[in-house]
Amino acid sequence: MKIIHLEVGHLGTNCYIMYCEQTLKAAVIDPGGSPEAIISEINKANLTVDYIINTHGHADHIGANDAVHAATGASILIHHDDAGMLTSASQNLSTFISGGIVCRPADQFLSHNDLLTIGNIKVKILHTPGHTAGGICLLADRVLIAGDTLFAGSVGRTDFPGGCYEKLIKSIKDHLLVLADDVEVLPGHGPATTIGWERTHNPFIQ
Repeated sequence: MKIIHLEVGHLGTNCYIMYCEQTLKAAVIDPGGSPEAIISEINKANLTVDYIINTHGHADHIGANDAVHAATGASILIHHDDAGMLTSASQNLSTFISGGIVCRPADQFLSHNDLLTIGNIKVKILHTPGHTAGGICLLADRVLIAGDTLFAGSVGRTDFPGGCYEKLIKSIKDHLLVLADDVEVLPGHGPATTIGWERTHNPFIQ
């Protein structure tokens, strides 16, 4: 498994291109902006993108969905509780931050414990509501792509519509802190971390 990291859009969203080295099958996770850069990386590595996966529906994580879909034909996947955010600028908050972003609806809805296959990679979906109702994390081998659920030394905001601090902390404790210490955490913004470091040092989850 290889992961290409790009910081995209005006809010510095972490977009990840996960791909299988043997088959060159790939998924683009949270293409929040900068579509030309994302598509360039896909073409450079000669990847076939099967999925565009949104960890949640805020505009800074979905802004390049349509452009990447147009370039690759990939299916767009999101948890069903955030599906309406794809097509509503008010729900995805872009009305307030970027003048209104909408994209095509999801092709497939994700649920807790779903398994996706990307070439020879198995990806487990973890539903982690709190930042949004339909927030998810993706677990593949020893890597967790955490969206805006868990950050290095912090957690996702819960003051937006659909957010709930109690649900977020429960999600982290029930589904993330049960993972091994050496699992690498790739968040939706900011630097990477590990489950072990967060378990010991994150002030929000002590």
